[in-house]
Amino acid sequence: MNNVNKSISKVETLLGVSNMEKSKTFYETVLEQKVMLDAGGLMVKFESGFSLQYNYVDVVEGGETFAPNPTGAKLEIQTRHNSCQIGFEVEDLEYWVTKVKSAEGIELIHDIAEYNWGQLVFRFYDFDGHIVEIGESEQACAKRLLAQGLSIDEIAKRTWSPVEVVQQLLGK
Repeated sequence: MNNVNKSISKVETLLGVSNMEKSKTFYETVLEQKVMLDAGGLMVKFESGFSLQYNYVDVVEGGETFAPNPTGAKLEIQTRHNSCQIGFEVEDLEYWVTKVKSAEGIELIHDIAEYNWGQLVFRFYDFDGHIVEIGESEQACAKRLLAQGLSIDEIAKRTWSPVEVVQQLLGK
């Protein structure tokens, strides 16, 4: 009998980048991500759980740098395919909007927008055309809605959350 756990044990997000130093500097200095591993300019892993990979096509196809045995796969890098994003949650959204807007070469997709469930977010493209979303955390959203005069029950309804979750977010 095989007792090996067959569930997925870890999920990783990896962004292929064209200029490792430029991308690493942006994520490290502007978005304040802490580097956990730097594989000499080829791959950088951040403590928050995502990585940057230089020459991603070579990794998958099996080129000389990473895997000398070709996989048979053929990839074409596409920028701004607009079908996925990497997201960050923060407590002070205005701070991050100001910081990102001051970064040279970053294109804003949209300024702060509010979803039906009350969360505020903004999005931009990084240097390689990946969509990055920065949104307020559930706790920040609940606190802001409370400060706007909504009751706990109204916040629960607005955020589609159980009352108990809202109470926990607000420390009540």
